[in-house]
Amino acid sequence: MAGMFPPLSHPLWYLPVVLLGACVGSFLNVVIYRVPRDMSVNEPKRSFCPRCEYPIPMYLNLPVISWLMLRGKCANCGGRIAFRYFGVELLTAVLFGVVWCLFGGVAPAVTPLLMLLMALLVAITFIDAEHLVIPLSMTWAGSLAGLAAAAVWPRLPMLAWGVVPERVDGLIQSGLGWVIGFFGLWAMVLFGKLAFGRRRLNFPEQADWRLREPESEEETLSLVIGDEEVSWWDMFYRKSDRLIIEASRLRVDGEEVETGTLVIRETEVELPDGRSLKIEELKALDGRAERVVIPREAMGMGDVHLMGMVGAFFGWSAVLFSLFSACVFAILAALIGRIGFGIRLPFGPFIALGALSWLFGGWMLWQAYLEMLGLGW
Repeated sequence: MAGMFPPLSHPLWYLPVVLLGACVGSFLNVVIYRVPRDMSVNEPKRSFCPRCEYPIPMYLNLPVISWLMLRGKCANCGGRIAFRYFGVELLTAVLFGVVWCLFGGVAPAVTPLLMLLMALLVAITFIDAEHLVIPLSMTWAGSLAGLAAAAVWPRLPMLAWGVVPERVDGLIQSGLGWVIGFFGLWAMVLFGKLAFGRRRLNFPEQADWRLREPESEEETLSLVIGDEEVSWWDMFYRKSDRLIIEASRLRVDGEEVETGTLVIRETEVELPDGRSLKIEELKALDGRAERVVIPREAMGMGDVHLMGMVGAFFGWSAVLFSLFSACVFAILAALIGRIGFGIRLPFGPFIALGALSWLFGGWMLWQAYLEMLGLGW
């Protein structure tokens, strides 16, 4: 029976692996679109055009091929289908192929779990890039998969060590990697909140400010002060965040009210006279300010959970490598994209890129670096 199939190292296996990756990528497009919108990935069962909501028939829902045949347009309404749909399917297919190339013949038992990791990283990357959020259900599932991978192939969380560990050693390193990844980055987040969690603006000549209503579904409520505009969700990440305005003039719905310290939360406003008003009930809020304290956050808890997942798969040394690599990739992206300081940049995609760099050869660079320092295992 075994002779009926070629060995796992045979190039013939790349075809089913890549096709599987493309099919998984097609499902990931559903996940990427629906999960951040609190929609079920099972209902409706068939994919639909995001513009006209036309259910896409099976023969027009072939991974990679259909997007090319239809030239990125819906067959029903002719609306544009984003390149992201094609890109996710192709990227997932390529990642599955690379994983099989590197580990299919060496550790076939752990390869499906590494493919699961690829799928999770792709979904997390595109969700975080578009919505600035990382679903914790994905990172928890990935962390459990990392522990399972360490049990199946104990060498995975110890790639740079150059040893063949026992199963218990792999599990210990996987658990330690999760702890260092999660709590290490969490400590950095807490330090960042203390050091950079508030942006203080002083206006010696005072400045006009107002809350600006969104003009389209793509926009959000924002604070306009002087020549600067700050999105609502760039200020309010946590329930405890507060926007503080020392107002020398204050108008509520066009009427002058008592001036002083104005405290704005995500859903309500505390006026200097002690009254509290719901944001949704206000028609207008504006005035002049002497000082403003704007809340901000450099990194969210989703990144913390994601780093824990990376540690569970690859151990604590991969956490250090991936975090350093992610910072380098983020800086390069900011420079290339000319993204200014103070603009929130999703960090999840760069953590994912750092983890892929480790898996696809970065661990050898780490090993060579330690040997150069005389610290090899």
